[in-house]
Amino acid sequence: MGVSVLSGQNVQRLAEVAPLPVPRLPLGRHLVLNGAITEAQLVEALQLQLRLNAPLGKIIVAEGWAEPRDILDALSAQSGLQIADLAATPPASELGDLMPVAFWLKHAVVPWIRMGPIVLVATSRPDRFPEVADAMAAAGLTAMPVLAGLDHIHAALARLFAAPLAKAAETCVEPSQSCRDWTFGARLPAILTGILILLVAVAFPELGLAALIFASVLTLSLFMALRLAGFAAHVAGRTHLIASHPGPRLPPISVLVPLYKEREIADALVRRLGRLNYPKALLDVILVLEEKDGVTQAALSAADLPHWMRVIKVPDLGGLTTKPRAMNFALDFCRGEIVGVWDAEDAPAPDQLERVAARFAQAPPDVVCLQGILDYYNPRTNWRARCFTIEYCSWFRVILPGIARLGLVVPLGGTTLFFRRQVLEELGRWDAHNVTEDADLGVRLCRAGYRTEMIDTVTHEEASFRAWPWVRQRSRWLKGFMVTYLVHMRAPRRLLADLGLWRFVGFQAFFLGTLGQFLLAPVLWSLWLLLFGLPHPIAQMVAPPLMAILVGFLVLAELLNILIGLTAVSAKDRRFLMPWVPTMMAYFPLGAVAAYKALWELAIRPFFWDKTQHGQAPEEDQPA
Repeated sequence: MGVSVLSGQNVQRLAEVAPLPVPRLPLGRHLVLNGAITEAQLVEALQLQLRLNAPLGKIIVAEGWAEPRDILDALSAQSGLQIADLAATPPASELGDLMPVAFWLKHAVVPWIRMGPIVLVATSRPDRFPEVADAMAAAGLTAMPVLAGLDHIHAALARLFAAPLAKAAETCVEPSQSCRDWTFGARLPAILTGILILLVAVAFPELGLAALIFASVLTLSLFMALRLAGFAAHVAGRTHLIASHPGPRLPPISVLVPLYKEREIADALVRRLGRLNYPKALLDVILVLEEKDGVTQAALSAADLPHWMRVIKVPDLGGLTTKPRAMNFALDFCRGEIVGVWDAEDAPAPDQLERVAARFAQAPPDVVCLQGILDYYNPRTNWRARCFTIEYCSWFRVILPGIARLGLVVPLGGTTLFFRRQVLEELGRWDAHNVTEDADLGVRLCRAGYRTEMIDTVTHEEASFRAWPWVRQRSRWLKGFMVTYLVHMRAPRRLLADLGLWRFVGFQAFFLGTLGQFLLAPVLWSLWLLLFGLPHPIAQMVAPPLMAILVGFLVLAELLNILIGLTAVSAKDRRFLMPWVPTMMAYFPLGAVAAYKALWELAIRPFFWDKTQHGQAPEEDQPA
């Protein structure tokens, strides 16, 4: 096609003369003349561009009519610019210092080669290059454009700024709302205090028992009050899941999919995400891998990734390896104004992104996060998978929509989350050291005066159906809840001022209630002895009428849980789970093991990410 590619050996001639003016035919016309597309395809692409906020070339590639290289060649013919081979001649490391890294990322350009006063800068959008040239001229630099694909530019930027971007990904959140300063020395006073309390309880057993029972009943009361409030809002019809329809012009959406040691998931992931109906010209799915994760890289190398799905590798600095750190790094390379998160095993509803885009278009500016419904695609695997599904249905279909509608703090669910990108960056992204970065971010956005809404779209995941993997996953969640609570309670008065009294109480109810129910579960179980008239040490310390009230409260709490569970699985496709709802009492005892594991890790390994292995259960058919 007569378009040359620049490498390091032939840039001298380009540096001596500026590109000559050429007749500017439209890009689509160049593609037709080159035989890359037909006239009919060009007409259809122009019609699509009327409702898609995407460049014409991206639409043509998305429809499968041309390859990215065809678009680059046509752009070169249109602009008179040469194409830079960033792979054969990568940018020199010192060029990155010519301008701040934020400049290169903002404009999606990369400094390629410097020859005297001239810097050749690779861009995929020559129409936007004058802004780049003006900014560099103000810094005393003469910039000349060359062409490169956006994927190649991002790859070059990731290599050029690997260390500083990876380091910045660990420190995005302001120190007062991060746990990254939790050295062993900082944790030692709390550890010693805990040991002292335990020794006092052993030395004075009656006092210790009374304190444990009081704490267990208090946390149960908090937790049940929160669940009752959410359930009441659901029953009263005060809450509804937002169901919207796409508007006339859709925005570009980026979705981060963090992967780590995922041997079995690659083909299934591509197949599941391939079901999405969102225009592929506006879809940017980023598979976020750790640089040292050879397992996942090998799995993906055998997969045929579509053009709207790309891989970003997070540099290994020899320290922290967490999901939030990886997402912080990848966020710099997102192309969408809306940013979402899916997990490796997720199977989102085909119309999910249309609903997200429509709701953000209609929602007030303070709604910066949309949380979808999480469900499971393998509820029939075994009893534990059934109970896991009941638990999530209760939370995501009943309680969480209720507390969101009541204006309380919404602890986010880690996946099927969508954010206005600008606000996400203003909030400091995710805390790279918090193993429940989702719940922490939910608190921080609420403290900043923003809101989360539930949206009527479902993502199916894989239920953890084996005992020890369930304990490991649950222990990570509980450790993260402990971390989040302790971080935000560093300054209780400031937290109260940020949240207001109503949200502050809801914050206490969720975190103290959840943690107390798992950590103090053995104490609560022991109280069931009173129901059957069996001896219990508390009987000698409490009057019979008070014991009757205590037993009645336990029964009512369990009945409320059963009622919520039955309501949550009342939909046609989940009614087969109803007989299993009463067995949930036997489902949670392993949670106590997970809680004590979490408490131990909080003391000695607060940043350890206990990985959940995916791809262990077959995907069952889901209702349309």
